[in-house]
Amino acid sequence: MPAISRFYFMTAICFLTAGIVLGLKMGSTHDYAAVGAHAHINLLGWVTMSIFGIYHALNPSGASSRLAKLQAYIYVPGVLVMAIGLYLLLTGTQAAEPVVAVASLAVFVGVLMFGAIIYRTRTA
Repeated sequence: MPAISRFYFMTAICFLTAGIVLGLKMGSTHDYAAVGAHAHINLLGWVTMSIFGIYHALNPSGASSRLAKLQAYIYVPGVLVMAIGLYLLLTGTQAAEPVVAVASLAVFVGVLMFGAIIYRTRTA
């Protein structure tokens, strides 16, 4: 399995754990203000990164490219910063809004880069 696949799987399980912990916190306190952050952590962290890992495992030629590494360096921190910022924003810290905006753009760029990886692998 390519190293980037292992990286994505290890990162995805960390996001799944964070999503579950946040869900447990919301459930135990009956405070669901951060449900949007919970959803983003699980979907962009756990699910999407797992899909990235599976794709790279099945297409190792694209996994070793510089684009794949750069995409991971942009996407993963983007999701992390966005999730934390979104949690803060949804729980009342309005100053986090520009952080969420910039991190969301980084995530979007990472998704576009992954699309490029898929396209390059398809045409290779």
